[in-house]
Amino acid sequence: MCVYVNVLFLCFFNRNESEVIKDVVENVTRLLDKTDLFIADNPVGIESRVQDMIQLLDTQQSNDVLLLGMWGMGGIGKTTIAKAIYNKIGRNFEGRSFLANIREVWEQVNGQVYLQERLMYNIFKETTMKIQSIESGISLLKERFCNKRVFLVLDDVDKLEQLNALCGSCKWFAPGSRIIITTRDKHILRGIRVDKIYIMKEMDETESLELFGWHAFKQTSPREELSEISREVIKYSGGLPLALEVLGSYLFDREVLEWKCVLEKLKRIPNDQVHKKLKISYDGLNDDTEKSIFLDIACFFIGKDRNHVIHILNGCGLFAEIGISVLVERSLVTVDDKNKLGMHDLLRDMGREIIREKSPREPEERSRLWFHEDVIDVLSEHTVRTCILLFLILDLK
Repeated sequence: MCVYVNVLFLCFFNRNESEVIKDVVENVTRLLDKTDLFIADNPVGIESRVQDMIQLLDTQQSNDVLLLGMWGMGGIGKTTIAKAIYNKIGRNFEGRSFLANIREVWEQVNGQVYLQERLMYNIFKETTMKIQSIESGISLLKERFCNKRVFLVLDDVDKLEQLNALCGSCKWFAPGSRIIITTRDKHILRGIRVDKIYIMKEMDETESLELFGWHAFKQTSPREELSEISREVIKYSGGLPLALEVLGSYLFDREVLEWKCVLEKLKRIPNDQVHKKLKISYDGLNDDTEKSIFLDIACFFIGKDRNHVIHILNGCGLFAEIGISVLVERSLVTVDDKNKLGMHDLLRDMGREIIREKSPREPEERSRLWFHEDVIDVLSEHTVRTCILLFLILDLK
């Protein structure tokens, strides 16, 4: 506190008392802000990714304003990593804010203005600030941000208009500011022209085994009798932290036979929590043609040549060139260096479950069939029906 008394005394020579007191209060408030966001009870694989991101943020070397995008499929850990970065370096700035779940809040009544007011409160600590409209909020944020070096995280963005309302462009911010945007849609990051994009990667086998172990066994390694089947569950999860945590917690303290039953069930019916989280990306697609393309790829075209698939789907009137591009941008489909279409196994299962849900017990009522047993059953049943119909027709004659 002695330091601030000296600062206060010196500054009186140049500025009036109210300005000095305001600066002192702001600095003390910032230094006393010890509130950290909860990350995880078992933060496996987080530190290395945080260090990669901090290196991209370049906080020590560059005094430019930097917008950094974090892109990846749902459940891959974008929010967790962003929280860890916020805790680690956020207090080094004059103001900081973490706006969580923007996609959900934006759709609520007065959600858009609420996000702007929340941003003002987090950065400037003004409890009485009321914003009348989203347009006036834009003007206010633009005016206030330019005088403060801030660290801002905008979490789960799914519309360009959200960014336009909350962070506009680099010109809004004071030199040295850093803005992180997490999203499933790469096209949004291009729209606001971020400086860098960090592509989230799945966990490797070692990280997956450790994270799964903490949730399934409350330790880093599996019990001996469950070691082999644990690796099967990990393989099924495909390095997705969400799936590893959900399935690990679900299997905790269950018998070996129950584990085997769960694994067999997952081959037909995905875990509901994982399914709902991943389905957000599917529900956010623009129209039925994009959804149809996704479902077709999930059922039939994984590993197939992109150009060949486009030719087939265009024959069905699905505008496949733009449709597949959108799916890639939304982290739903990948295209490798051999031009082959790919998809995370859990996204594939999510797509197939969307079809199965519409007719759980009657495969013949589904729009697509992928299990060969279902195909044989349906064809056999239709063959029998056709024969009976022919006999009836002949008998009538």
